[in-house]
Amino acid sequence: MPTGTRTRAHILREKSHAFCHALVAPPPPEELISTYFRKDNPKIIEYGPSWCRDRLPFLHTPYEGVSGDNSCQRYFEVLSKILKMHLPKDAFPGPDGFIVDAEAVTVGCPTGGVVCVTGKGRFESVKTGRSYDETFMYRLSGFDDEGRIGCWEIWSDSLSAWDAVGK
Repeated sequence: MPTGTRTRAHILREKSHAFCHALVAPPPPEELISTYFRKDNPKIIEYGPSWCRDRLPFLHTPYEGVSGDNSCQRYFEVLSKILKMHLPKDAFPGPDGFIVDAEAVTVGCPTGGVVCVTGKGRFESVKTGRSYDETFMYRLSGFDDEGRIGCWEIWSDSLSAWDAVGK
């Protein structure tokens, strides 16, 4: 790659790396969303069994848009009432640990680019104080021309979260 030339893959890797590392000491949700997500209808979904929703209402629900009911901002509000996220400085790999396909598209995110990465951290129940360690996977996709995220999909250890939260 010639000096001064950044490919789409490089932009997606750089922006995804910056987003994930921002989660280690996250700014307020509004700032996180406005900095790293598309302005036009971004999406967040954390996968998990629907039967877990009584204790983990942020699971299995698509959050769309910047603010309002069922928005990306609402995802962070619901999550923070249930779990505290404690991510170490090495929660995510360096840029080379982010898998990038600059041309791929996913269902529901019509623009190109997919980035996958695994992370690790400790999560703590707000209600019970019980915590657990987990490894999770993110798929970021639907990037705009500047590398802002259109869709953030999360696969995590929902059974450990369900157990930590208790009845």
